[in-house]
Amino acid sequence: MEFLLQPLNLLTFFPIVGVLVLLFLGKRDGLSRWIALGTSLVTFGISLWVLGLFNANNPGLQLNFDYDWIQAAGWTIKYAMGIDGLSILLVLLTTFLTPIAILSTWHAVEERVRDFMVFFLLLEVGMLGVFLAQDLFLFYIFWEFTLVPMYFLIGIWGGAQRMYAAIKFFLYTMAGSILMLLAILWLGINQGSFHLPTLLELGNIPAQEQFWLFLAFAAAFAIKVPMWPLHSWLPDAHVQAPTAGSVILAGVLLKLGTYGFLRFNLQLFPQAAVELAPAMATLAVIGIVYGAIVSYSQKDVKKLVAYSSISHLGFVMLGLFALNAQGIEGAILQMVNHGISTGALFLIVGFIYERRHTRELSEFGGLWSIMPVYAVLTLIVSLSSMGLPGLNGFVGEFTILLGAWGAGEAGGALGSIWFTVFAALGVILAAVYMLYMFQKMFLGPVTVKANEALKDLTWRELAIMIPLLVLIFWIGLYPKPFFALMHPAVEQLVTLLQAGIIQ
Repeated sequence: MEFLLQPLNLLTFFPIVGVLVLLFLGKRDGLSRWIALGTSLVTFGISLWVLGLFNANNPGLQLNFDYDWIQAAGWTIKYAMGIDGLSILLVLLTTFLTPIAILSTWHAVEERVRDFMVFFLLLEVGMLGVFLAQDLFLFYIFWEFTLVPMYFLIGIWGGAQRMYAAIKFFLYTMAGSILMLLAILWLGINQGSFHLPTLLELGNIPAQEQFWLFLAFAAAFAIKVPMWPLHSWLPDAHVQAPTAGSVILAGVLLKLGTYGFLRFNLQLFPQAAVELAPAMATLAVIGIVYGAIVSYSQKDVKKLVAYSSISHLGFVMLGLFALNAQGIEGAILQMVNHGISTGALFLIVGFIYERRHTRELSEFGGLWSIMPVYAVLTLIVSLSSMGLPGLNGFVGEFTILLGAWGAGEAGGALGSIWFTVFAALGVILAAVYMLYMFQKMFLGPVTVKANEALKDLTWRELAIMIPLLVLIFWIGLYPKPFFALMHPAVEQLVTLLQAGIIQ
């Protein structure tokens, strides 16, 4: 009973209760929606309870526990979970976005509704497990598990090319994971444990081995982020996925990769992280500029938003590999910001697609006069995505650029301020493609007759968007509580990395 009532166990596996109810219930579509929504809301409530138990001044793992799980031939694999300042915001982001995404499916998903909800709740279990697992074996299980429900969400409820996109998504991420699995095996055999806190306590991985282990883990995480040039699966997956799938894919699943770098590459291999920081920052900056330029050339608005993720997550990677407190804190906050803003953008695209069944920019124009509420909400979210001061995106990107600038000075991890200069160019390019999208959709005369009869947002759609807007303004105007949650844990990590720089 003690095992079952561990707060992090309850949080991770409560969606399974909803899955069991759905399976027992049978194919009753309306009730399936409400059960899935209710389950996700209770899970969100449990995450708020965990937040209430969390001590922001403690830099270490909290609410943690470990049990011997698998014992064979002298090896012990632990069932270990814990939460700290590096993961608390990502856990909350997951439980916050899941009910929003489920609510967005009310009219968008009309076939096999029960099955859709089952896969969605299972996906939430996998995502929470990734953020909370403290054993490499357990982490790998949750990591791989997330592929299965997402594969089916894209493959069954996606667009015309859904199977191609689903298989591409699965194979890309699976291929990268194989190298991580080999690295996990090496760590277990040579360090004698898969338990992350034990590995960190030992901390005696030779520099040469750190280099190769860093690359093996990075292969899995860079594909998931995705970093340039490993991004080609992302536009297909986003465009073909149903709206709720795109929201959770952009909002949370991509963060599994950036979180992996933060949790494993920086903590387990600090010397390799220092050595490879300029190379990682170079790829990040290329991604920032490339993603922005390619976004501008898109004719499909959903594909435009998809490519913008490559640019935004380039900022996150630049912040992480600045290897200082400003950069890493900015990166964590920007993970949350991207989940909120890009999740909101995919919802906005979904709203108009449900009405017109097209996402071509050329099919729109003048929507402001027909759908003024929709236009205002789109403008706010677009401005937050491009990093306008006063909104959430600005705080994250400014802090990342601050960290990257510091890392570019003498003695810093990056060794050049040119990383910051080129990254700042990405901020300008983001304004270009976001304003271009807004102008094509909302300004000018109404040129397509089918748009004249469009209805503005419903109360359900407003209820979906308002929580996101509250966070956009909250983080933009008063981000202190968010930084307070992560600061002690980030300071502890930076101390570890500074030791790596000195060596």
